[in-house]
Amino acid sequence: MTIVEVRGIIQFSHFLFYDKISLSYEVIKVRVFNYTEKWIDVLTPEIIMLLIQIHEYKGKQDLCLDAKEDVLLQLIDIAKIQSTEASNKIEGIRTTDERLNALIKDKTMPKDRSECEIAGYRDVLNTIHENYKYILIKPTMILQLHRDLYKFESSDIGGKYKSADNVIEEEDANGNKHLRFKPVAAWETPDAMQNLCDAFDKAVEEGKVDLLILIPMFVLDFLCIHPFNDGNGRMSRLLTLLMLYRSGYIVGKYISIEHLIEKSKESYYDSLEQSSIKWHESENDYTPFVKYMLGVILAAYRDFADRVETIYDNNMSKPERIAQLIKETYGEITKTEILKKFQDISQITVQRTLAGLLEKGDIIKIGGGRYTKYMWNREKK
Repeated sequence: MTIVEVRGIIQFSHFLFYDKISLSYEVIKVRVFNYTEKWIDVLTPEIIMLLIQIHEYKGKQDLCLDAKEDVLLQLIDIAKIQSTEASNKIEGIRTTDERLNALIKDKTMPKDRSECEIAGYRDVLNTIHENYKYILIKPTMILQLHRDLYKFESSDIGGKYKSADNVIEEEDANGNKHLRFKPVAAWETPDAMQNLCDAFDKAVEEGKVDLLILIPMFVLDFLCIHPFNDGNGRMSRLLTLLMLYRSGYIVGKYISIEHLIEKSKESYYDSLEQSSIKWHESENDYTPFVKYMLGVILAAYRDFADRVETIYDNNMSKPERIAQLIKETYGEITKTEILKKFQDISQITVQRTLAGLLEKGDIIKIGGGRYTKYMWNREKK
C-alpha cells in the first residue's frame, strides 16, 4: 500500500490512498479549520455568562490602568515570575526559588537544561509583553518565538517544525503510559500551521467571532497539530497571552494565567482531551476547552480586581502598604526596590517598617549591608 499525492485532490483537502494491485482507493478527509461556522456551536448559556462577566471586568480594568498604570509594575513583576515558573512546571521543568528569581531578573546565566528552558521562556514572555502589537499570528512569527524559546539550548530544534511524528501520552501514578491523542503527521505540519493561521486571520477580519472564543479554539487546534518536537505546551500558553493582548485583554500582564492553569492542571488536561475527540474528522466539540479557558481568564480578572483593591485602598497606612508589597512579592525584595515602588513613602518610614516586621517575625532578612534583602516569612503561623 502506498500513498500517492494527487495534486487536484489536494486542492480540495483530500488525499488518495492507492493500492497498485487491487486498484482500490479510499479518500480520507484532512482537518479543515472553519471558525466562522464552528464558533456558534460553542455559545452555550454558561459560556455566554462567562463572556458577559469577563467583558464587565475588562471595562473596570481599563479604567484602573488609565489611572494607575505607573504603580502597577509590582503586579507585572510578580506575574512574570509566576508565569515563567508555572508554565515550565507544567512540563516538569524546575529549579530552586533562588535560581528562578535570579534568572527572571536576568542576574545569572542558566547552568543546566532546565534553566536554559526557563531563561528562554522568560525572554519570549518579555518579547510578547513589549511587542505584542507588532507580532502577527503567522507561521513565521510562531517559528521565531519558538526559536527564541530554545536560544540557550545546544540543540537545534528551536524554530523548526517537528522532524518526526509525535504522540501525546499520559502517564499514571504507576508509570504506565497510554495514548491521549495522535497529532498531525510531521509532513503535514507546515500546511496545517499555514491553514490554521489563515483561518484565524479570516475569522478576525470578518469580525463575527467573539475573540474570547476564537483564541481558545485556535489554541486547541494548535495543540492538536502539535507542530514541534518539544515546547508545544509552553508555546500554546505564550500564544494565548499574545492573542489576548492583541485583542485588548491584557490581564495576563498583571495576573499570571499560566499560574492559574498550573493550579488547575487536571481540569486543563481533561478539557483538552474532551475537545480533541474526533478532531481529525472535524467533528470535535470545542466547548469543554473554551469553557475552561474562559474560567481561567475570568479568575485572572477577579484576582486582579482583588489585588488592586488591596494595593490602592486609601485606608491602608504606609506600613501596611509596605508589608503587603513584601507579602505579594515572589522571592526577595530590597529596600531600594520598595522605595522605587512607593515614591510617596520616605526612606525613614521604610526602615522603621522593616525593623518592625523583622521584630514580629513577619519577614526574613537575607544578607547584610547594601546587599540586604527581605522576603515574607511564609512559614509563620
